[in-house]
This record gives sequence, C-alpha cells and structure tokens, in this order.
Amino acid sequence: MSLLANKLFRPPPRPGAVLRHQLLARLNQGLACKLTLVAAPAGSGKTTLVCAWAAAADLPSAWLSLDPDDSDPVRFLSYVLAALQTLQPDLGHTIVAALQSPQPPPVEALLADLLNAVAALSERLILILDDYHVIESDPVDRALAFLVAHLPPQLHLVIVTREDPALPLAQLRVRDQLSELRLADLCFARDEAAAFFAQTMGLRLDEAEVAALVDRTEGWAAGLQLAGLSLRSQGDRAGFIRSFTGSHRFVIDYLVEEVLDQQPLPLQRFLLHTAILDRLCGPLCDDVVAEPTVPGQATLEALERANLFLIPLDDERRWFRYHHLFSAVLRQRLHRLDVPGDTTGATVFELHRRASRWYERNGLVRDAFRHALAAGEVARAASLAEGAWLTTFRTSFQNTVFLSWMRSLPDEVIRTRPVLSAGYAWALLDVGALEAAEPHLRDAERWLDARLDARSADNELPAVDEATRQALPAAIALARATLAGATGSAATTASSARRALTLLPEHDLFGRAGALALLGVAALQQGDLEGAGVAFLDGMALMRALGNLAFELSGVPPLAGIRVAQGRLREARALYERALRLATDAGTAQPEGTADLYLGLSELALAQGDLLAARAHLRRSEELGERAGLPEWPARVLLIQARLAEHEEDTERALALLDHAARRSYRTTLPELQPAAAWKARLWIRHGRLAEARAWVRERGLSVGDELTYLREFEHITLARLLLASVRQVQDDGAQREATDLLGGLLAAAEASGRVGSVIEILALQALAAPADELAAALTPLERALTLAEPEGYVQLFVDEGPPMRRLLEAHSARRGGHSDPLQPYCDRLLAAFQQQRADADSTPPALRAALEGSNALLEPLSPRELEVLRLVAQGLSNREIGERLHLTVSTVKGHNLTIFGKLQVQRRTEAVARARELGLL
Repeated sequence: MSLLANKLFRPPPRPGAVLRHQLLARLNQGLACKLTLVAAPAGSGKTTLVCAWAAAADLPSAWLSLDPDDSDPVRFLSYVLAALQTLQPDLGHTIVAALQSPQPPPVEALLADLLNAVAALSERLILILDDYHVIESDPVDRALAFLVAHLPPQLHLVIVTREDPALPLAQLRVRDQLSELRLADLCFARDEAAAFFAQTMGLRLDEAEVAALVDRTEGWAAGLQLAGLSLRSQGDRAGFIRSFTGSHRFVIDYLVEEVLDQQPLPLQRFLLHTAILDRLCGPLCDDVVAEPTVPGQATLEALERANLFLIPLDDERRWFRYHHLFSAVLRQRLHRLDVPGDTTGATVFELHRRASRWYERNGLVRDAFRHALAAGEVARAASLAEGAWLTTFRTSFQNTVFLSWMRSLPDEVIRTRPVLSAGYAWALLDVGALEAAEPHLRDAERWLDARLDARSADNELPAVDEATRQALPAAIALARATLAGATGSAATTASSARRALTLLPEHDLFGRAGALALLGVAALQQGDLEGAGVAFLDGMALMRALGNLAFELSGVPPLAGIRVAQGRLREARALYERALRLATDAGTAQPEGTADLYLGLSELALAQGDLLAARAHLRRSEELGERAGLPEWPARVLLIQARLAEHEEDTERALALLDHAARRSYRTTLPELQPAAAWKARLWIRHGRLAEARAWVRERGLSVGDELTYLREFEHITLARLLLASVRQVQDDGAQREATDLLGGLLAAAEASGRVGSVIEILALQALAAPADELAAALTPLERALTLAEPEGYVQLFVDEGPPMRRLLEAHSARRGGHSDPLQPYCDRLLAAFQQQRADADSTPPALRAALEGSNALLEPLSPRELEVLRLVAQGLSNREIGERLHLTVSTVKGHNLTIFGKLQVQRRTEAVARARELGLL
C-alpha cells in the first residue's frame, strides 16, 4: 500500500495571514484536554487557523490530510502511523511489519500497540487530522473512538472537520476532556476583518465598509475573502458593498463568477478543467488541461500567489488542492456551462479520462479507477480492478476497497469477467455476506467450466497477467470451500479444498495453509476429530514457515477444541500456553486471536473446577477485548460469562448473557457446536422450566429418531436432558425409554469417533437415568465415566449435575470406597468441590459476583454513585426526584446521567435501564 507523502505535510501559514490571538490561546488551553475539535462548515478558516497554531506551538505536531480513500481502517492507521513517524521515525516499527503482513491484526490491536509506543515517549506530541468529515466508515469511526478513549498523556489529538465525528462528545465534555471551536468561534470580528482586508487582501477599507461586509457575511472567512477579491477590481466600492446581500450560497455564486470572469480565458479553462481533481500537481494538470501555453506547475504557483483558493499540501509546493467550497462551485459550473474559448474539445468525460490515464501511469490505481468510472470508461475501470485483484485476494483488509469498486460497476460487466466475479465473491465472503457471494461465485465457475469443456480461443481468460491467470482456478475453489464450510456442507468443503490443493503451486504456502484449514473444517463437520486435528496442525505449520503468527495462532482455538472433544484437557491447556508464549515473544503487538487463548484457558479452568482461575483468565481476555479476538470471540466470551453467572446462582443474568451471545454469534467456516440457545435450554431444564425447553426443541426440530451427528450432538444431549427431567417431573415412562435409547445411540456414536469428552457426559447422564431402586445400574456407567475423567481432571461436568450426582458419588464411596478403590481420591475431590462451590455461592454478595466476573464488559465501570443514580432511574424517578433523594442538584444528576449513558453506550433512559438489566447491574 503506497502512501502519499504530501498528505503528511502541514500547509504552511499564508503570507499576511491575520493572527487570531484569542483563538490561538483557546487552542493552547485545549492542550490540557485529550481532544481538540475544530468543527465548522466549509470556508470557516478551520485549516488556516490550525496551521498557524501548529506552526507556532511549543509542542511538535504531526499532520494528516484525510481523503475518502482513508475510509479503509488499515489505510487510515497506516497514515496515522506515518504522520507520527514524521516526528518519531522509529515509532511503531513492529506495527509497520504487521500492517505489511498478508493478514494484518485487527486495527484496534494495532492501535493499542501504537498507543503503548506513544506512551513510552519522553515528550508530548500533537496529531492533527484534517478533513475528517470525508471519512465514511464505521470501522474507522470505531478506531478513532478507541484512540480517543485510550490516549496517553504524551499525545494530544486535534480533529478538523465539517461534521461532528462519531465520538462520545457529551461524555468527553462532562469529563473536561474536550476543547471545541465551532462556527460561532471562527467568525471574524470587525477588528479581525479589518486586519484581514489590510494584511491579506491588500485593501484599505473604512470602519463602516468593514462593518457592512462583516454583517453581510456574518464574519464567514470565505465570504470575506471572496468579497476582497471582487473589491480589488471594483470602481464603485460603496455601490458594490451596498448591493452585497444574500445567503452564503448566493454570495458564492455571485463572487466566484466575478472572480472567474476577471481571469484570462486560458486561466479560466485551467481552473474549470482541474476542478475534477482532489489533489493537483504540475504534471497531472499538464495532462488534464492539455494546454501547452498554460504550464501546470507555473500556473499553480501563480494561483497560490494570487490567493485564489489554492492550498499547498507540502513544503516544496508540488501538490496542492483547491479550497473545498471553491472546488465545488468550479465543478458545478464545469457541468453547467461550456468553457468559453475552449478549443481542445475537452468534455467532462475527456477530462476524467486524461486524469485516469495519468494516475494509472503513476501507479495510483485507486484514483485511476475512480476517474475511469467518471469518464464512462467502465470496461477500462473493470480492467484496472482485475489488475489489482490478486493483491486484494492475498491481503484481506484491502477487500473493503475491492468491494466498493465492485459495487460501483454494473453487474453485467462483472458477470462477463471471471476475475471480477471471483474477487467480488471473496470480498463478500470476507464481510460475512454469504448469500450475496454465491451468485458471483457461480458466475466465475460457469466461465471456468465453459473454458475447460470447450477449450477454445473464444473461452480464454480476458487479458490479465499470468500470475492472475494461474491463481484464479485455485481462488474459485477456495472460495467455494469457504462458502460450503460456512453453510455446513462438509462434502463440498472437502472436495473444493482438495481441488484447491491440486491447483496451488507448492511455493504458495499462504493458499495451501488456507486449503488445509478448510480440510480441517470439513473433517470437523463430519465428526472426524483426528483428521481435523492433523489438517489444522499442517496448516499452522505452513503459516509458521511464512512467519504469519496471527494466522498460526488462529488455528489454536479450533485445535484445542478438538482436544477437549477428545477428552484431552491437559493437551488443550498446553496448546494454549505454548501459543501465549509465542505471542509474548513476538513483542508488544498482540496478534489477532490472543484474547481467544485466554478465553480457552478460562473454559479449561472452568471444566476442571478452578473458578478463580476461570475468572482470572476471562478478565484477561476481556482486557484484550474484541480487538485481539477472532470473529467468534464476542459470543464465546458471553457464553463463559453466562456459565460463571449460573455457578453464582444468578440465573436471570445468565439467561440475559446467553441471549446476548446468540445475537453476537458470527457465522464462520467453523461449525457452532455448542450454540447459545442450547445452553439456554439446559439452563431452563436445570430450573424446571420445561415448557420453554420444549419450545426450543420444537423450534430446532429435534427428535429421538434423528440421525446422530457430531454437529448436533450437543443439542441431542440437551434433548436427552429434557427427557430425563420430564421423567423426574411426571414419571413419564415413555420419556424414560426415549431418553435411554437416545443416550445409548449418542454413546455409540461418540465412542466410534473418539469423542471422549462427550462419552463422559453421556455416561454421567446414563447413571442419573437409572431407576432409583437400581443402584448397580447407575454405578456401572458412573464408574466408567470417573475412570475416563480422572486423568484429565474433570470436575465441573459432575458438579453441574447437582444433588443427584452428589448422592451417586456418595453411594459409590459407601459401596466401593476404601484404599483398594483407585477412584476414591478422585471421588473425594469431586465431593469436596460440591461443598466448596455451594459455600462460595452462599457467601458471595451479588454485587461482588458481578465485579469478580467483570461481565459488564464496559470500557469504564460505573461508580457506586452512578449505580445509585441508575437504580433510581430504573424506578422511574425524574432528575429532580433523584436529586432530592440523593441530595444532589439537578445539573449534577444530569451529569451523572450523561456519564452513565456514555459508559453503557446508549442514548436515553429506557435504553440505559435495558442495557443495565442485560449486564446484570440491576
């Protein structure tokens, strides 16, 4: 990804610019806050003011001029890092390597590393983001919010924008972390306007004339500048000022026409022709204008000297841009009028065509594509996208750019180009749009099938380079395997992944690792745990050879999950611990998937009955957060939170967390083996809410006559639990037979595939299913379950079965206990765990339980006073009533409300109460 150096240059202060001392002082005072926001409409003098301040500030400042292409989060972060490196060249060298990797970690993970690097600096810096309003991207907005929330004292952020960014501004105001300059602040006062006309525009106006223009323009900087340009050539200055009326739009239309009409015709054509460009340099203008008598570089320099709305973008005066408002008016006039005296035959389409050709020759594909579309050259734009596809295929973060390109091309063009069809499918798969990807994948496959069948010149691939030609069939096969994996078609996943392996060259380790991972997914879907484990290990080895740690670590959770399913808890723990050592040895960067490693350790600690360790690992995972997790992390962390809440007998909170987990579930190629809804059904069963559990069974279409597969094993075991609960509740003999038969079938299937974890659970249920008067029938499966479970340290599986299991363990001790019984020490441990967890649940206050678990997952926890206010809000009290109850002023209560809303990420009272109940805070 090439970066434009001119975006990192602060525009130099304009000669003769008015120093606005009050505003400069406000900006200096704002350094005490985290963030300075300069937000006002176009033409308000925002950039000019901030440039002057930065040039005179005591602290060094880094500058970044943003454009719409920076809406890609990784591109945005790349520029932010490059801007800071203009001050600190060695800053974030590990982040540069991560950004250049084929699959960069999540942006928030990289931001965290960047913030840590900044926090280690010995001096303070200023980072200025200019024109943030051009960014249209939720991921970038979230990255900016993360940046602001965690800014270290060494960095002050300045955002210059026409529109308020998507930040919790109210929360920042309440905490005195925000300094703001708005349109009302930026409007020129009369003394400032007088100085502007004299120093900048070279005009001597009397006090009445200045007052009239300030009143008519309302102190708007662009209006004053336009008025000054027109006044330079006015004979009747007083008459002009008297007739100067109207809104900003009419003022602009009138004055720009006055300014343009006074320029020589060649210069008018130059201005109008180059208005299509976001950035201007001499060679680019030469190609677009195609007028040898108006050389680009010399004309740009002359325009700058004439204060004709041209802003330099670097110290060398090589790149410029027009004032945004001036550019908009020029473009409007270019589309509305013929250019007077134009002999080049240039149409707007031709201008865009010329720009596109120049950008292509200079390797700027994004700009070349955009101007090709504007020129109506759809086929050429499609060819440009084809040329860039292979890079986006190997670098998934650039798929967002490719996706935007495809959405701007007509469908009929994409359908005739297999590279674009395959690329579009991949880009859609990358954002989880599986259904939308399918038709584009079929289009690519149809072309490939026709080419293989006909083998004629008519079916040859449209003109693309050889690397793209060779990569396409394998890319199609991998996309088909990915789609099949996400939709649960194991046979298609396996066959497509094998086809990809036959098509991929041996040196393509990245592609082959992906194909092996998909083979692992297929094996997992079919219940072949051993085969899945081998495939994942082989894929991880290739990623290790590539040096791609993030991808290598992403294979650890599914591989550890396989070991858990095989009943090999200790081996699963070793996998997680080794992966964490690798992540730690990698340096300050937290690779993607690190949060999942701690979450896996939390699950294992829970399985082995160590609830303190489970909570500790969970808290560490939450601290790293979604930024360092895989796509399925949010749902998994909520599941663990729910299970811990249930152990603390906070059932309603556990159910709410499970609902949240179901909403956050993310469909990936890995099968969802233990869905949140099934965990919720188990919770209902445990608490006797069988009607709700039966409704879930009907919704899922479960029955004892189903084919028993690994993908639905957890659900069928849950069905068996429901049948057993029905027997206990109403002595249903039919349910007893169904439960016995179902458990027998499940046991045979699990044993055949080596799923020892499931075997232990099923045997425990068989023991519980035995009639009360047939103790021997219960102890036989129980003893077998204990024999399998003891070497791996299973605890919670037995404890979760409650008093019935405790009585069976006591019966085993009474009947088989003694020094001669090798299972007795293990049985004693389990019985002790029953007592300990019961004591913990009785002695732990609910508020402390919530604090220990950290289940609210808030960036900043609520204070005790905020919790008091929140509880009274939930009771329906008004701000005045809350103030009277807590002896607070109404304004203080409102301040607490704003803080609570910010922490809970909501907008109003009802949402705050609902969110608080969901998190178990009420």
